[in-house]
Amino acid sequence: MDATSEDRVLDGRVRLRQPARGYRAGLDAALLAAACDAKAGQRVLEAGCGAGGALLAAAVRRPGARFTGLERDPEALALARANIAGNGLADRVEAMAGDVGVPFSKLGLPPFDAAMANPPFFDDPGTLRAPAPEKTAAWMAEGGLAAWTGFLSKAVREGGTITIIHRADRLADLLALLAPKAGSFQVRPVHPHADEPAKRVLVRAVKTGKAPLRLLPPLVLHERGGGKHTAQAEAILRGEAGLGWG
Repeated sequence: MDATSEDRVLDGRVRLRQPARGYRAGLDAALLAAACDAKAGQRVLEAGCGAGGALLAAAVRRPGARFTGLERDPEALALARANIAGNGLADRVEAMAGDVGVPFSKLGLPPFDAAMANPPFFDDPGTLRAPAPEKTAAWMAEGGLAAWTGFLSKAVREGGTITIIHRADRLADLLALLAPKAGSFQVRPVHPHADEPAKRVLVRAVKTGKAPLRLLPPLVLHERGGGKHTAQAEAILRGEAGLGWG
């Protein structure tokens, strides 16, 4: 296994060993974890859990729920399992080998109450200057975004929720791909600054949901000339607040 570093996330409540180079969990993983609203007794799946950044943070935020991480990269999977054990969460968090390109039914698991993911941001290598080789799998989605939305739609029961963080300019694609199986969409834009367009969106859908789409108040990450993060963003990153869905 390549060199790793140990980081503290969620204000130190989670110790996360992850690759020193390559894909490292950051702000997107933290926001995805904060958007998880699983109730006590519910089962949550994270597709593409990597070393477990979002998976573990969500589990600490939601101590009554059970979590399963799915990861296809053997080294990332080994790190996720080590991080689960190292944080004392093995009684209700697990990580298993799997790929969104393989039908969910092949896992032999019952549908989950909720599923979440931070899919790779790009489908076509021709649209982006190639990242470092160790980051390629995290940046490029084999099978496109459709493979991820299709897998997540199959992974949850009727009435179950799907939560995704992605590029804001893919919002229309996300909604169109999820719409055949899900509805009751809620969208939360994430802006770098209040006077800049959103760079990310958090999308929550309900399988077989029929309620009208709701566009929620945005999350603004930084203030002009202020500190590193806005007070709201800082509270979310420290685990003092979540990203509720109303």
